[in-house]
Amino acid sequence: MGTQSESIELSVDDETIAGTFLRPRAKVPGVLFVHGWGSSQESDLVRAQGIAGLGCVCLTFDLRGHEKTREERQTVSRAENLRDLVAAYDRLLAHPWIDTSAVAVVGSSYGGYLAAILTTLRPVRWLALHVPALYRDEEWETPKVQLDRGVIDRYRRSVVRPTENRALAACKAFRGDALIVEAEHDDFIPHQTIMNYRNAFESAHSLTHRILDGGDHALTGEASQAAYNAILQAWVTEMIIGERTGGPAHKVG
Repeated sequence: MGTQSESIELSVDDETIAGTFLRPRAKVPGVLFVHGWGSSQESDLVRAQGIAGLGCVCLTFDLRGHEKTREERQTVSRAENLRDLVAAYDRLLAHPWIDTSAVAVVGSSYGGYLAAILTTLRPVRWLALHVPALYRDEEWETPKVQLDRGVIDRYRRSVVRPTENRALAACKAFRGDALIVEAEHDDFIPHQTIMNYRNAFESAHSLTHRILDGGDHALTGEASQAAYNAILQAWVTEMIIGERTGGPAHKVG
């Protein structure tokens, strides 16, 4: 975001001395949270509150098939949920305080998969993926609950290249700053899926990969919740401060 400066003069004892006011620009970064399948925006509220305290406008929302629209769970497709995400992004950017060049998207599991694809449809400066899921491109319009779990599991355990998957292709083209958070004891997202994502970010400005020691996919327990919150808060803080001061983000392996 940077700062704006204004030169002033101070009157002291019939003399004038020089001074400079420095203030942040009028607009602030925006952060969009995308929950996982079977979850809701409730899981993101605490994290959003913490990041809002950094001087950001945050938006959480419920994908169709969840909470008030739970009756659509049996019919909603990935295509429809991606449109939900695009609508939420557009609503965030319509906020009068938003710096439209400084938008972060934080996605968990299924939400991380959708968030990656979003980067090909809307500008995203920062992308945080917590235990991102991966799905085959086929059956895009098929209700998500009808996808074959066995096929999905085998796919996630295989080496998948960006040329073979829409979400990974999006990561390959992404030129912003990225964060991947992996759970040490994840029963749903195997290490190979995380490596498929990590290897895809070849053009990213910076890439940070963290492993949540002892954590599972659902962040069970207060310790895992706190550890992930700390990782995300620290990364977002680094990105925002770097953007505001004009300093570079650091590439971390």
